[in-house]
Amino acid sequence: MNHYELLFTHIGTVLHFQYLVPLLVGTIAGVIGGALPGVTVTMTVIVVLPFTFGLDPLQGLAAMIGVYVGGSAGGSITASLIGIPGTPSAVATTFDGFPMTKNGEAGRSVWVGVWSALIGGALGGLCLIELTGPFASLALQFGPWEFFSLFVFALSMVAGLVGRSVTKGLLSGAVGLVVTIIGPDPIMGVQRFTLGIHQLEGGFPFLPVLIGIFAFAQLMPDVERIGAGEHATAAPTQMNLKVSHLSVLKDILCRPFMLLWVTFIGIVIGVLPAIGGSAANIMAYDQAKKLSKRPEKFGTGIPEGIVASEASNSANVAGSLMMIMAFGIPGDAVTAVMMGALTIHGIQPGPLFISQHPKIAYGIYASYLVALPLMVAVIWVGSRAWMRVILIPKSMLIPIVLVLCVIGAYALGNSMNDVYVLGLFCVIGYAMVKARIPLAPLILGVVLGDQIESNMIQAISTDADPWLFLTRPISGGLIAASVLSIGFAVWQHNRETRRVAAAAAEEIDPDF
Repeated sequence: MNHYELLFTHIGTVLHFQYLVPLLVGTIAGVIGGALPGVTVTMTVIVVLPFTFGLDPLQGLAAMIGVYVGGSAGGSITASLIGIPGTPSAVATTFDGFPMTKNGEAGRSVWVGVWSALIGGALGGLCLIELTGPFASLALQFGPWEFFSLFVFALSMVAGLVGRSVTKGLLSGAVGLVVTIIGPDPIMGVQRFTLGIHQLEGGFPFLPVLIGIFAFAQLMPDVERIGAGEHATAAPTQMNLKVSHLSVLKDILCRPFMLLWVTFIGIVIGVLPAIGGSAANIMAYDQAKKLSKRPEKFGTGIPEGIVASEASNSANVAGSLMMIMAFGIPGDAVTAVMMGALTIHGIQPGPLFISQHPKIAYGIYASYLVALPLMVAVIWVGSRAWMRVILIPKSMLIPIVLVLCVIGAYALGNSMNDVYVLGLFCVIGYAMVKARIPLAPLILGVVLGDQIESNMIQAISTDADPWLFLTRPISGGLIAASVLSIGFAVWQHNRETRRVAAAAAEEIDPDF
């Protein structure tokens, strides 16, 4: 069978009841999780994860891809209707989505976002299918020196791009690396830094760490606000969501160049490790504004702003899947969870993933393509229900999410040790949130720490010359890119600091 015959065969497989049901349930959960402000796609996929343990790998991945695709589009619903993005990747959608709603076009606001997500996601899916194989072939040319340098480059990028402080980003990544050196070393299995504590002899399991950091630590500030008596902005209970879908599609397709450009941005950001949709939608919005003939209209409720944000956000999902399948590097926190789920099933993503697990690889392609129209159908059928869902009080929602997270951590190995790890990293994550230290670099450090160490040991075992990390062309280029990435982040930080200081000085003494 050729490439597309395999793809269509697996699309037929995914449409079978046993795979379609998990995909549909995942898509519904994703739309709800994405639409609820503060829940996020990452938290939703973490909550769904324990329910996939009893499924076969493709069923579990179909459910998580449904969450990923549904959540990416679901975030735009609240961004457009109440001006609060359901996920960080829908922030730019609020810039024009909410003004459009205030102008009396709530239906148009929502559906420009949904159809843009479908079209941007489909274009991203085409790249996913066509480029993952060549990317994997490129990755096969990599030795341990190149993989070590690639993982270091990934860490340097996220440390520089997340948060306002480069130092805090690097510190967070370093904490993640420290977490991975506790327990057995990845080559010989020799115990390290366990302090004689039996529970540390297996190291820290990845998923309880992820749940503790992302779910608990990020919900605690919401719990504090509820305790302080703060209430979310009241959402309108009645809106007219009727719209001409042909008119909406015309709004999107009449700007083909901008649509292709923002989709390309989404894919590239998705391929770059651990940056994610939160950066893709902002960058795409900025580019759309610069390319527009009417940039002054952005922010007043025009469709271009919504198209740019949602098309790039959806395409970013395809880019992230491409990265995990070809290189075994998670493009964002959601694919980090998916990588953990694959590992639980004994499947290692990476350059040999497509050749060793073609059923799973083509099943991922097929699930992604089927999830896109499924997402549109779910939002279409339940459009009235989503208005009720986003009104659920957080005082009811947060306890449910927390309990599901604890159950999920326990279900990983039926061990209270995993729950203790979750509790420990909940405290660590909450302390980092209070100190305004970004959490994403820590997770990337935990994900990549073992890979960095094992590739470094393999490289040195093969040839003890450390200069090979710099003299091999690809490895040296990636190390240079890492240095440039950190240098660029420091330069950006200093420029922003000077700009803010200058603005403050002018405000204090306007006579000079």
